[in-house]
This record gives sequence, structure tokens and C-alpha cells, in this order.
Amino acid sequence: MRRLAALGSLGFAAVAVVLAAVLAIERFPRGVAVLACLVVALVAGWLALRHAGVGQLLAIAAGALALIGAVVLLVDLGDILADLGVVVAFALAAALARVAFRVHVDLPRAPRPRRPVLFFNPRSGGGKASELHLVEEARGRGILPVELGPGEDLRELVEGAIEDGADALAMAGGDGSQAIVAEIAARRGLPYACVPAGTRNHFALDLGVDREDVVGSLDAFVDGGERRVDLAAVNGRVFVNNVALGVYADAVQRPGYRDAKLRTLLEVAPAELGAGGSGPALRWRHPDGEEGGDAVALLVSNNAYRLGVTLGSGTRPRLDEGVLGIAAAEAGAAGEGGVAVGMRLRQWRRPRFTVDADGPVPLGIDGEAATLVPPLEFASRPGALAVRIAPGHPGASPSTEVPRGLGRAVVKLARIAIGKDRAAVDGTRNMREGSSG
Repeated sequence: MRRLAALGSLGFAAVAVVLAAVLAIERFPRGVAVLACLVVALVAGWLALRHAGVGQLLAIAAGALALIGAVVLLVDLGDILADLGVVVAFALAAALARVAFRVHVDLPRAPRPRRPVLFFNPRSGGGKASELHLVEEARGRGILPVELGPGEDLRELVEGAIEDGADALAMAGGDGSQAIVAEIAARRGLPYACVPAGTRNHFALDLGVDREDVVGSLDAFVDGGERRVDLAAVNGRVFVNNVALGVYADAVQRPGYRDAKLRTLLEVAPAELGAGGSGPALRWRHPDGEEGGDAVALLVSNNAYRLGVTLGSGTRPRLDEGVLGIAAAEAGAAGEGGVAVGMRLRQWRRPRFTVDADGPVPLGIDGEAATLVPPLEFASRPGALAVRIAPGHPGASPSTEVPRGLGRAVVKLARIAIGKDRAAVDGTRNMREGSSG
């Protein structure tokens, strides 16, 4: 199936390019405008492959608008069948490429735990646990459900369950709660399962858990496979996704953040983009020893993200490289009114990273507001967590198989088509090669 999809993608792309070029020459100059729309649609389709969530939706919307523009131009040009053939060929090429790059890792099957426990926050994700009857589904699989009630301490609940004999831990809630349960599971040497019942479920996405199959994720403790992934910590506090400083960190400190995240962030940005910002000045060093500049945003993640247009918009191809991903969005020179003009994004990887400041630093840890006393000592904890994943779920990040750059994608499609790339069949090789692009 994968080879057929790659062959089809390359074939339809070739047909579309050749046909579009012929039409552009024959119908100059309007044919060139059509070709430009199709190129935009192709790039948008590529971006949709690499991103998830809002980034993917924006790419799909841009591609759709470009295709609509091409169709409108083509209707005026006549010979609609040939023109629509170009549009359809491009769309099929993008769709088949997505199938070819789809990830499914065959993880080694793990023994079924005797007393698994599921902790769930009934308020997470707009009440997904109740809506999907998660309690009943867990009991039907021999998993004990434990509700996190208002004012209860999740750590105490988890530690208490372990004292009562729990030998596997699962969490249905946001990524902040996932980090707490994952940290305890790692420390106690117990298997952990991520149940994507939060709002965004970024950790689940990068682990290879199907975020649309919340109930099915419980099968991780029935007949699931196991893989080991890293955790990371800042001043001893574990996080599974990232720690953000700067604009985003300031935003999550505000009371209205959870109800209007985007609006709150936009309110914070002008203050942060002005000279000096509103928080304490941060000090760190780039890999070359250069001192860090004024950071509009500084993101330290558990393994490195593939960042898109906006900071944190991508996914992590790997969660087992034993490194921190560090991304600094630094403001350019001050323009009129003291507002910074331009921005540069720098990324690098390190097993450890230190940030200093002149006072307490507000930050967002897996989306949760916090304030820590500097210096902030970040460290990766390689292979700390044994994760169980349901057999029907991908088992790896959606970007594991997608290389960087359109050219590399074409090369990989060609390798898949001729049977030279078998990574999706061999789970071990898949995880080893996945981030090479």
C-alpha cells in the first residue's frame, strides 16, 4: 500500500507539472498565473503534511484558495477538462504522499499489567472523560479509574495508588497532568500510558497516540507495545513538552489565558516587543558561546521541534534522542517608537541548558503558569519513561517519516516506491531514521 501510494504520488505530480507547464506556454500570459496558483497549492499541501492542528488547517486553507484561484482562471480560458486535470492531479499527488508518509511502528508487545490504574480529570478537554464514558471503558478493560476531584493533589493520588498495588499508570487529562504521572511512573519504574483527553494533547501526538481515538488508547494496557522516551526537567520539575519564556510565558500568567489564549497572547506581545520587555532580562549562551539577545520568546523542549512559521507550531520527530531542543526568537533592532523591527529564530540542541536572570522568571511549563528562581537549569533525562501504546495507533510522531524540504520528500517518495525505504515496516529502524531529514 505504501509503495503504491508513493508511486501514485510521484506519477500524479509529474503529470500535473508537465501538463501545467504545457498549458502555461500555450496560454501565455494567463496560463502563468494558473501555474503560480498550482505551485502555491503544491507548497501548501507539503506544509499540511508537516504540520498538525492550526498550522495544518491554515496550510489546507491556503492550498484550497490557490486551487480555487486556478479553477476560476481556468474557467475563463476554456478547455476545462485539461485544466481540471491539472488541479485533480496535484490534489491526488498530495493526498497519496500523505498516505505514503503515514507512520505505523510495530512496537514490541509488552506484558499486560495486573493492576493498571487510570487517573482522569473530568474537566479536561471540555469533559471528554464523561462524554466518551471513559470510566466504563476502563473498567471493561480491567483498568481501575480514579477521578481527580476539585482541590485534590494528583501526586498524592498516584503515590497512594502505587502503595495499594498499582503496577501501571495512565493519565487522561492535559499535558501538565501527563507530566506529573509520567514523572512518577519513571521514578517508580512503572509503565505509563497517555490517554488524550485534554484540549490539545501535544504529548500524545508526538508519542504516536491517535488523538481522535481516546477510548482506543486504553488498549495500551491490554495488548499494547512499549517504547522508551525521554523526559526533561527544569530545576527538578519534569516536563513532557516544553518550557516557554517571554511572550508566551507572560501570557499564561494572565487570568484570562485559558478562556482566550490567542487574544491574551496578542495583548502581551506589544509590551514584550517593545524595548526591554516586561519581565526580567534573560541571560544564556548560544552554542558558539555568544550571549543571547533580547528574546521575545525562548522555548526549551523535551527533544527538538520542527518549527513552522510560529514558535512551537510543529511536532517532534523523535522523543528519544536525549537532548533538549532550544529555540530563541530574538527581536531585531529598535525602530520608530522603540518597537523592535524584524525577528530571527535560532535553534540548537543540547543535553543541558542554563538560563539566568536578575529576578524570579515567569514561564509556562507544559502550558501551566509557573515562576522559578534563577538560574534555570534544564536537563534531558534520556530513556526515562516506558510508554505503552495501543497496537492500532501510529506509535511515532506524524513527522517521523516526513523529511525536511520538498526535494528530500521527492527523494524519499522515490525510495519508498522502489522498495529501498522500509522504515514504516520495521519499527526499530523507523525510530532510528525518522529524524534524519
